[in-house]
Amino acid sequence: MLPAPAFLSNPERFMAFSRWASPMFGAIAAALALAGLWLGFTAPEDYQQGDTVRIMFIHVPAAWLALFAYSCLGVASFLALVFRHALADAAARAAAPLGAGFTLLALITGSLWGRPMWGTWWEWDARMTSVLVLLLFYIAYIALRAAMDDEAKGARAGAILALVGLINLPVVHWSVTWWNSLHQGSSVFRADGPSMPAVFLAPLLLMGLAYTSAFGSLWLVRIRGEVWRQRAAALYQRLAQD
Repeated sequence: MLPAPAFLSNPERFMAFSRWASPMFGAIAAALALAGLWLGFTAPEDYQQGDTVRIMFIHVPAAWLALFAYSCLGVASFLALVFRHALADAAARAAAPLGAGFTLLALITGSLWGRPMWGTWWEWDARMTSVLVLLLFYIAYIALRAAMDDEAKGARAGAILALVGLINLPVVHWSVTWWNSLHQGSSVFRADGPSMPAVFLAPLLLMGLAYTSAFGSLWLVRIRGEVWRQRAAALYQRLAQD
């Protein structure tokens, strides 16, 4: 077995870091969200979409974080599978419900946005379908981990499933380019620079940073909870053997 990297080998160091980092990221998220929402809801109406454009400030960052959280799940699962370290597995297990929540939020707000824009709540196009598949991967991972009593086997099976699900990430990202879709192409992360007006771009980026910081805060809290759960389980096993 490969030796675990130093940052995965010291849960005590992680617990000390997360104790102050989690509330710090939470405070940053709250400040950024307040600024982003204020700029977003005081911005002028869009000439085509009117007031419905404001759903973008909730929907788009949720979609970004749905992909980002799964990337974190995949990386943590890879490290847990290769190095077999409990902290990496705790990080993977902690990321899944958060990613599922962001994905569900993206689907719901996308539906609310799509109804007035496209005249339908749902369309089985490539982007919507691939994001739904992403949610199903999250749910499958959570259900698989919950269904297995053997912690080691559950960690291994969950890691393999999470790695398989990584295949869907480029599909989600490039679906608008590869296939016909109701969704427009990227207007922020473009080779020639953002095409979105600054009055909408600024609050959108602030909300993206707020979502990312909130994810970081909640992820650290959930990893801490997983570490305490693992310690409690280990203690219970030792006491049962005595």
